[in-house]
Amino acid sequence: MLVLTSAALASCGGKASRTGIELSNLDRNIKPGESFYEYACGGWRAAHPLTDEYSIFGSFDVLAENNNKQLRELIESMAKGQHETGTLEQKIGDLYNIAMDSVKQNADGVAPIKNDLEAIAAVADRKGVMAKVAEMGRKGLPGFFGFYIDADIKNSSMNLLQIVQGGLSLKEKEYYLDDDSATVHIREAFKAYVEKMFMLCGASPEQARSKMEAVMAIETRIAKPYYSAVQQRNPEANYHKMAYEDLKKDYAGIDWDVFFGTMGIEGLKDVSVGQPEPLHEVERILEETPVEDLKAFLEWKLINAAAPYLSDDFRSCAFDFYGKELSGKLQDRPRWKKAVATVEGVMGEGLGEKYVEKYFPAAAKERMVKLVKNLQNSLAERIKVQDWMSEETKKVALDKLAAFYVKVGYPDKWRDYSGLEIKNDSYWANIVRSNEFDLAYLIERKLNKPVDRDEWYMTPQTVNAYYNPTTNEICFPAGILQPPFFDMEADDAYNYGAIGVVIGHEMTHGFDDQGRQFDKDGNLTDWWAPGDAERFDARAKVMKDFFDNIEVLPGLKANGSLTLGENLADHGGLMVSYYALQQAMKENPLQTEDGFTPEQRFFLSYAGVWAGNVRDEEIRVRTKSDPHSLARWRVDGALPHIDMWYEAFGITEQDSMFVPKDKRVTIW
Repeated sequence: MLVLTSAALASCGGKASRTGIELSNLDRNIKPGESFYEYACGGWRAAHPLTDEYSIFGSFDVLAENNNKQLRELIESMAKGQHETGTLEQKIGDLYNIAMDSVKQNADGVAPIKNDLEAIAAVADRKGVMAKVAEMGRKGLPGFFGFYIDADIKNSSMNLLQIVQGGLSLKEKEYYLDDDSATVHIREAFKAYVEKMFMLCGASPEQARSKMEAVMAIETRIAKPYYSAVQQRNPEANYHKMAYEDLKKDYAGIDWDVFFGTMGIEGLKDVSVGQPEPLHEVERILEETPVEDLKAFLEWKLINAAAPYLSDDFRSCAFDFYGKELSGKLQDRPRWKKAVATVEGVMGEGLGEKYVEKYFPAAAKERMVKLVKNLQNSLAERIKVQDWMSEETKKVALDKLAAFYVKVGYPDKWRDYSGLEIKNDSYWANIVRSNEFDLAYLIERKLNKPVDRDEWYMTPQTVNAYYNPTTNEICFPAGILQPPFFDMEADDAYNYGAIGVVIGHEMTHGFDDQGRQFDKDGNLTDWWAPGDAERFDARAKVMKDFFDNIEVLPGLKANGSLTLGENLADHGGLMVSYYALQQAMKENPLQTEDGFTPEQRFFLSYAGVWAGNVRDEEIRVRTKSDPHSLARWRVDGALPHIDMWYEAFGITEQDSMFVPKDKRVTIW
């Protein structure tokens, strides 16, 4: 799934004009060609300094904060009322109350995970280790690897169980292997965090250090063959389909029958191993590592996963590392925000049903559907005029575009939560039951079953959008379709610059460096005529090289390979939406307003989407792991490759953002 981390243009106060552009968001002291990001967003950034709660805060977060308040009102109305046992309202309200009950959580301390810790400690041999890995996996706890069930990328109408690398508490391999001072600092802070967590569970300092060293040794071994974020972007390299019987032979060091049998997964015929080398390393770890060290690793996975749902000392310890050290935050989120997030995580679609009823007008969906159609037509025209693409490839590309499955607002059928039990035993126990409920739901709906194209991969209240290549679908949840991001009262220049570029972005994902490898039915296959892929790659390399040379912090460059797909989609979204605006203005002409032409307002609206502030620590985290470029560079890195931006603002060779025409990206 290719996800756009979207954002919204927010007003600094006062009523925005009907253009949708809030002039106080600008910084007129900056020339548009010096930094268009600062020119368009400098006023907003000055008015929204980072608070202690955030390591990054942008106009997207303003919209997300508003959504959070709406969700809180919905949830608290259910939490205060009396509801029949078993109803969705009862479950949402009770779970929220449980999450908010700090007195009980602090009184419980480590008790909610005590029995599981003792069960791990009682494991006597390697066979017992594997049984415990499986049992923990059924409860939704991370282990040495992971799995999911979703479309077979080479037979997209059928689901396939897919085994993937896992085991890293720090997610990216570089945190374990790189030796620059910033990474070493994070690694040492992580070690201290692991030790402190073990001591909170009753270990002596000596025991805690020994267990930490075991965890670090295992995770570092996994990290060495672990596929990097860039390697994971190659679909072909992360697909190795085989018969289940061959899995048991080729990866015999893992007892797959015990693992999947404990999950309740039976009748497996085929699987795919995403990353063979890390899984083979897990086999060796299970064979070579002392049982006591393996048990320490399992204890750690339990403790780390449960920490947010335990007493305040566990929660604050986890925040001190993941929030402060890793991301640079100074203050944790208030408890109500965490409680809302828990309800969303456990019953997100059920909450979404209530959200849509109250906050999503039918008119917004109608206008959005029309906008999507306009953008489809515009992308079709852009495909037709490309000189690097053969007529044969254009025909297939247009067929794929016409086959897009468009989802707007919310699903047609809501998920049934009647089988989920919410009880007042412990916060953590409810999370475990939810994980088990989700696993059973996954198996029932997907194992050895056809793909359900009506499934949504985001909840309706999510402020985001996505393109999914295996179903060839674009999805725009209700959460993003509201003012000020999608403004029913604003003119076309504003809406095409904001939500229009998002639509074009998601559509272009179907033809970016990853999406172009999938056909209209969602199958991984090469449908490009000879020579077209090479011409595309040559143009894409211009984008990669441009971003590779951007210095995001002193001595730290952006990763053009990791962010290539999103950068190409931003480029395509801008091109497609700009031309769609030109078509729309033939029917509804727009005039210069507030001193800006419609074309200028289009680019100001786009830049405003990415207004925000970010801490250095968060920049480092995102540069290692995020396929999206930093907000600043989604403006100052994208616009220098758009000819119409130069024309709109009179950008010349004298401006620092100027890129010679023969060095600009030319794809869409």
